[in-house]
Amino acid sequence: MTKITLAQIAGGRGSPAEMLEAAGRMAGEAGAAGASLICFPEQFVTGWSPKIPPGSGEPLDGPLTAAFSQIARENGIAVAGSIVEAGEGCRPRNTVVVLDKDGELLAAYAKIHLFSPEGEDRNYTAGDRIATFTIDGTKFGIAVCYDLRFPELFRIYAIAGVECMLVPAAWPCSRVSHWETLLPARALENRYYVAGVNTAGRPGAPCCGGSLAADPDGTVISRCGAGEEAFTVEVDPAAVHEAQSTLPSLSDRRSDLYHRLLSKF
Repeated sequence: MTKITLAQIAGGRGSPAEMLEAAGRMAGEAGAAGASLICFPEQFVTGWSPKIPPGSGEPLDGPLTAAFSQIARENGIAVAGSIVEAGEGCRPRNTVVVLDKDGELLAAYAKIHLFSPEGEDRNYTAGDRIATFTIDGTKFGIAVCYDLRFPELFRIYAIAGVECMLVPAAWPCSRVSHWETLLPARALENRYYVAGVNTAGRPGAPCCGGSLAADPDGTVISRCGAGEEAFTVEVDPAAVHEAQSTLPSLSDRRSDLYHRLLSKF
């Protein structure tokens, strides 16, 4: 069993220093509750923006990653945080970094599916690989916000043996019903846990929280309201393997046929 905390915080509501201070407090509370990992929303330190200036970002081991590392060490808890990572050329990546409780980098995932309706694809460089890591015997995978709409990515993670997906996001109020539908759906169809942490709402903000965790049956086991709050849930790898063996939709796949069908288009 692995305890994880989803920290629903309003992205960019203060200076970066103030946001990191708030993150540190939440990490301390999560650690005191026995959690081994805390996950924050997409780009919560600065607030997510698809229209980022060319040349923005910092190295993977830059100041923000160092700050997350310090939070992890000070509170004895692994931290999943979001940075704007400097990329090749002038376009950065929208990247999640995971630091273990000793502050060492465990994983980094660059958002694969960029939100074209608001121009994220024109200002960022898309990632091209998945990222997994293990804490307390549970294998985690990472997706970011708009990735949630692409079941192919979540199926690849299932094939890779992931037992819990983390989905940090800045998901808008106008489509929150999609968020509430897709997170349990991704859990049910892959028979693993899915934990989505969204940006909290505040007056005039486009996001309104609704962070939730769903189990391998697609049942919502905990959720947030609209404001700043956090919750801690237990993830049980044994429940994943039991669900996948009881209803073996993963092993009953016809991947050979799918490839042949796709080749006709």
